[in-house]
Amino acid sequence: MALTDQINPVAAPPEDSQKAGLAEIIYYTDPLCCWSWAFEPQWRRLLYEYEGQIRYRYCMGGLLPSWNNYLDSTNNVSRPIQMGPVWMHAKQLSGMPIQHNVWMTDPPSSSYTACIAVKSAALQSPQAEDIYLRLMREAIMLKGKNIGRQEVQQQVAEEVAGLVPGFSVARFSEDMKNDNGLEAFRKDMQEVQRHSITRFPSLVIRNPSAGAILLLGYRPYDVLVGAIQQTGLLKKTHPEPSVDRYKERWPFATARELAELR
Repeated sequence: MALTDQINPVAAPPEDSQKAGLAEIIYYTDPLCCWSWAFEPQWRRLLYEYEGQIRYRYCMGGLLPSWNNYLDSTNNVSRPIQMGPVWMHAKQLSGMPIQHNVWMTDPPSSSYTACIAVKSAALQSPQAEDIYLRLMREAIMLKGKNIGRQEVQQQVAEEVAGLVPGFSVARFSEDMKNDNGLEAFRKDMQEVQRHSITRFPSLVIRNPSAGAILLLGYRPYDVLVGAIQQTGLLKKTHPEPSVDRYKERWPFATARELAELR
C-alpha cells in the first residue's frame, strides 16, 4: 500500500512464455490496497490503449493478515484508525474518490478473506476475477463497505453473476467454504514471497525475448508506458482514446479514470 519510486530489472518468473501476446504482466495487488485503487486510471488506460497486446493476471498479496502485531513502519500505521490518513493521501495524490472513513466506522480486520473471495471468483474465469476484484475495490473505496465481511463478498458475487455469463454464485460460495479459494490464495502468497514482493501495487512486466522488469508502486501513466516499452516495442491498438469506446471496454469508470484519457 506504500507509494514507491522504483523500477528494477528482474529475472523472468517461471511462466509459459510461448503463449500469444507481446507483453505479459503479473499484477501483485490486494483488494484492500488504496494505492492499487489509485492506480486504476493508469492501469485500465494501458489495457485499453494496448488492447490485445498485453496478457495479464492478478496475484493477491495478503496485505493485512490481521491487526495483531501489524506495523506499517513506512506510514506509521499499527491501528485501523491510523489507516485513514494514508487513504486520504492516496485520494489527494491520485484524484480517485476514496471513502477513508471506513477505518473509523467499520474497519476490515484483515484482507485475507477478501483475497480468498477474489481467487474463488478466479477459479471460474479470468474475466470473473477481473470484474470481482474491481467491484470489491468499488465496494470499499466508493461505498465504504467492509469487504472483509462475508455478506459483502456474497453481494459482489451476485453482481458479478449479472455481468459475467456462466458465473455461478453457488460455486463461488462452495469454493469459499471448501478451501479451493484458500488454496488458490496460498499459491499467490507463495509467489509473492518467492519474488520478495513487499509493496502493492507491483508489476512484473516482461516480453519472452526481452527479459523483465519490476515496477513498484503508484506511478503516472507515462512511467508505466515507459516500463512496458523497455520490454519490447508495442503499438497502440487505440492510439486516439475515445471515452465512448473506453466505456464499452470498462463500463465501470470514475470521473478520474475518464480524465486520464485526455
